[in-house]
Amino acid sequence: MPTDIIMPQMGESIVEGTITKWLKKPGDKVQRDEPLFEISTDKVDAEIPAPASGVLQDIKVSEGTTVGVNTIVGTISADGEAAAPAKSAPVASAQSKAAPEKSVPEAIAQKVSAEKAGTPVPTTSPASSSESPEDGEDETRSSPLVRKIAREHGVNLSQVSGTGLGGRITKQDILAFIERAPSAVAAAPTPASAPSQQAQTSTPSRPSAPAPAAYPGDLVPLTNMRKIIAQRMIESRRTSAHVHCMYEVDFTRIVNLRARHKNGFEQRHGVRLTFMPFFVRAAIIALQQWPIINASLEGDNIRYHRQINVGIAVALDWGLIVPVLKNAGDLNFLGLQRGITDLGERARSKKLKPEDVEGSTFTVTNPGQFGAVFGLPIINQPNSAIMGVGGITKQPLVITDKDGNDSIAIRSVVHLTLGYDHRLIDGAVADQFMAQVKKNLETFSEEVG
Repeated sequence: MPTDIIMPQMGESIVEGTITKWLKKPGDKVQRDEPLFEISTDKVDAEIPAPASGVLQDIKVSEGTTVGVNTIVGTISADGEAAAPAKSAPVASAQSKAAPEKSVPEAIAQKVSAEKAGTPVPTTSPASSSESPEDGEDETRSSPLVRKIAREHGVNLSQVSGTGLGGRITKQDILAFIERAPSAVAAAPTPASAPSQQAQTSTPSRPSAPAPAAYPGDLVPLTNMRKIIAQRMIESRRTSAHVHCMYEVDFTRIVNLRARHKNGFEQRHGVRLTFMPFFVRAAIIALQQWPIINASLEGDNIRYHRQINVGIAVALDWGLIVPVLKNAGDLNFLGLQRGITDLGERARSKKLKPEDVEGSTFTVTNPGQFGAVFGLPIINQPNSAIMGVGGITKQPLVITDKDGNDSIAIRSVVHLTLGYDHRLIDGAVADQFMAQVKKNLETFSEEVG
């Protein structure tokens, strides 16, 4: 008998989910616990594993559709059983209609992410039949945007060397190939583009420009995650009286400390040594001294939290999420690094659970990884404060020695910003807290393992 694929309940308070992507097509073989489709809820985005091994017989709920928990969204037949074409055909048609609506915002997110971070466009693998590879192109080696550019310029992707992870072809790879070999990539007319080309025969021909991710004037729907982010940011602005203060920190001590220990740290513990646990550790020590920063307003009362649960903002290609490092005050430095790495990896691979994004009492965000000098972050409700970490740069600073003599030296500098709720936290308290964070970083002497 076929096995039903059920929309899971991702937490007690979650009653529905949106299918954002099918990772398999009807007729594809699947293995039990293999990622089958992706969903988005008001808590997390997650990959849902196959409940059984066999063949994906049909898809009952197309991409972009929101359904209640325990809804049957598809079926898996046992190995050897034929998939039902009558059932899968309408779904494939619905998917091909839904795919363009989804591919446009995905392409926009890819372009914006690449332009901001200066990194290759991330690869996605649509399950829609409208995005199937053409002319032997390997769908796992390139993104929809890359394949679109290749089709418009008549490029066979097998001739392009990929520089992405696993040899994947990035947007930069295809554009560089087109620029190097213009004669080999003359654009072939497609049925959709033929009328416009005929209308332009009277104008001088010009080299084709790279296809943009979206055209001016396009109207694209918000993703489910983008809707939730928009709602929560507006709610936070309306709820908290936002005030920000910024501190300049001489980060040279920690930069040198990390340089000395990063190779040995990774060899001993199997995890990379990053700068984030230094910031989190410095904040935890200060939170223990200034517990009001770790508190929350509940009506006319103040909730002083027993534990320090640090939210770590993670930038994703499709949005932003804040998984929570629980009981962070009880962890040593190695525990902080392992916890931060684990949360980041599971956020990017859509393996977070609803409880992983709940219960934060203080948040740290790091816009500096993209080159920002500093940021003015919005408070993550119901927290009362959020610390933003700027980029680490080398700057000339005045250094005073123990005898009071001043000199100018090149130092590694980072700017930290505290966004706090002025309803609960006074400016003097916020400044004292940040002064302590600054001191903790500039005099850091803990064993990093």
